[in-house]
Amino acid sequence: MFRLRITFFRVFGIIAICFISSGLHAQVQKENFSNDDESIEPISQAIKDQIENIISQLTLEEKVSLCHAQSKFSTKGIERLGIPEIWMSDGPHGVRAEINWDDWGYAKWTNDSITGFPALTCLAATFHPELSEQYGFSIGEEARYRKKDVLLAPGVNIYRTPLNGRNFEYMGEDPFLASVMAVPYIKGVQKNGVAACIKHYALNNQEVWRNEINVEVSDRALYEIYLPAFKAAVTEGHVWSVMGAYNKFRGQHCCHNELLLNKILKTDWNFDGVVITDWGGAHDTWESALFGLDIEMGTGTDGLGTSKVSHYEHYYLARPFLELLKSGEIDESIVDDKVRRILRLMYRTNLNPNRPLGNKNTIEHHQVAQKVAEEGMVLLKNKDAFFPIKDDKQLTIAVIGENATRPMTIGGGSSELKVQFEISPLEGLKKRYKNATIIHTMGYASGPSVYDKVMPSNLNADSLKTEAINVAKKADLVLFFGGLNKSHLQDCENGDRKSYHLPFGQDDLINDILKVNKNVGVFLISGNAVAMPWIDEVKGIFQTWYLGSMTGYAIANIISGDVNPSGKLPFTFPVKLVDNGAHYYGELSYPGDGINEYYKDDILVGYRWHETKNIKPQFSFGYGLSYTSFNISAAKTDKKLYDFKDTIKLSCNVTNTGLKDGSEVVQVYIGKPNSKVLRAVKELKGFKKVNLKTKETKTVEISIDVNTLAFYDESISDWNVEKGNYIVYVGNASNQIDQTIEIQVTQ
Repeated sequence: MFRLRITFFRVFGIIAICFISSGLHAQVQKENFSNDDESIEPISQAIKDQIENIISQLTLEEKVSLCHAQSKFSTKGIERLGIPEIWMSDGPHGVRAEINWDDWGYAKWTNDSITGFPALTCLAATFHPELSEQYGFSIGEEARYRKKDVLLAPGVNIYRTPLNGRNFEYMGEDPFLASVMAVPYIKGVQKNGVAACIKHYALNNQEVWRNEINVEVSDRALYEIYLPAFKAAVTEGHVWSVMGAYNKFRGQHCCHNELLLNKILKTDWNFDGVVITDWGGAHDTWESALFGLDIEMGTGTDGLGTSKVSHYEHYYLARPFLELLKSGEIDESIVDDKVRRILRLMYRTNLNPNRPLGNKNTIEHHQVAQKVAEEGMVLLKNKDAFFPIKDDKQLTIAVIGENATRPMTIGGGSSELKVQFEISPLEGLKKRYKNATIIHTMGYASGPSVYDKVMPSNLNADSLKTEAINVAKKADLVLFFGGLNKSHLQDCENGDRKSYHLPFGQDDLINDILKVNKNVGVFLISGNAVAMPWIDEVKGIFQTWYLGSMTGYAIANIISGDVNPSGKLPFTFPVKLVDNGAHYYGELSYPGDGINEYYKDDILVGYRWHETKNIKPQFSFGYGLSYTSFNISAAKTDKKLYDFKDTIKLSCNVTNTGLKDGSEVVQVYIGKPNSKVLRAVKELKGFKKVNLKTKETKTVEISIDVNTLAFYDESISDWNVEKGNYIVYVGNASNQIDQTIEIQVTQ
């Protein structure tokens, strides 16, 4: 034992001194581990020296062992040097339950239940960056308490098609919105000494054929649409890890893609963190070694459950990598760079002496989850002021639909959660409405959520519909809770939706209910847009997302008017599927032919497509109603002429002209008429959420750097700000503009 201790201090001397010497310990805390903002502190020279000292003491075998998994969610440490293991967990809206060491079964712990936060589509719909940081900090606290070093979140893949089974995990169709909302989330998580892991880098915009589809997209679309949120995560959020995507890009898998990882991420953006594969995302030792991958996870199992003896040693970055290093075919500096990044990650997380302890299932976490849910729900239609609904003794409310009671934290793939509790919409309504009579029936049914398999319901659909119609006849009004769920081929990983319509006969059911009761409000619980053939007949529609633990309380507060809805759509709802740009060009544009997929919609994604092609959507990006009314006026810019280095300072007045306190989102778009290249009519460049009491007026100020007006110029492979006239659009949705202002960029 004495000899081992001497060896430890000789090899790991600087680290030992760091933890024994109060002077150096204080220096490390001051230089690297400020609690004010963990995510932006640079690595100090003292720690850089320690990292180099460790690398010099590691054997080649030990270096390689740090670069690949040892279990489903962990990588090896080096016991003789005190280097810890790295433990990861799925996100992005809750810390996943503990998984067995070497299979996908749950470990059945009794202390791993957590708070379920709303899915990221809901967070994006809040248009509230400060709330995003609270969300990130809260989920980071839960990850820290569960002793996780890396939270595999957030996801920022762009919403290209409403069929993508994983859209609910992402932040919508607009790269600016996704960027602004992702950065504070990341900073919030990392304040806990837990690494956020931005994913899935890049172009993972569908689940069908995700492991083999090769995406072909122009440089303009790549840089203007699909990369900005990742870039913001790195350059503004200072994210500590990045997860590669399953798909290929220009013939090379994204988890070891030379252009995406070596050039763009690590060179152009100067990313100093760790690149982690998606589980089973590596396919080649040479490319994994040379093209930017640092930690390989999941390959030994195919991502589902099969394995072979000592399979972790068969990883591409395991024994095959070691053999190439020993033979000299790959230089040792390659593995040293990977180890350097991994150790840097450790010093930010599990070797951080000032890392907080974390906590979970606190009142504060529940409050944040409920606040996000309430601010994210989007009121799409409210004919004759159908909402809010008073709690009246004379009122009978029929609650119909499976989604009124179905748990939505179960299923969905890797984002599945084991929550401490989940308040259903029905439960929330019953607790809020003490006077009204609430009657309930399912109306329709689906089977249980099982990964990669559709399970039918064993209930009789005709009987359920008949009962629903009878219940609707007895009620003064009907609240229909439908939409999608977390089952395979719906809002779930590893498969896309097969239809734009609601599943399980919901469209027919809604129409039949309307025949016996005209007072119907529909609640769409989903992470995707859906067709609405019944839209003209129903009185009200809410997009309510997947809201997590506090679902029922949040929904009841919105329905009753205790909370005024303020959410805005983070993506466009097309009337029909072919109205969407990805689908307009046919199967080669989506989903591809099983080998290649061509993004023929190019830069015209979402509202950019609809407005440029003059295709009217069902509901536009940024749209959302309130129980009150607002007026945006007196919009102006600080001047009319700008140069490339200037900042546009815009101000406007927002007045609550209604009878209820509420919040409005001022949205600023800018367009370039008569551009020398194809451009969207306008693009979101700024927004601000403002809370107003009834009859109150506030002045809103939004700053926009002129350089953000640039387009990616393929002729020079760089950004280019065009001189000339621009139009500034100020409103509360992409198609609801109150004022326009002309400005000019001169140089």
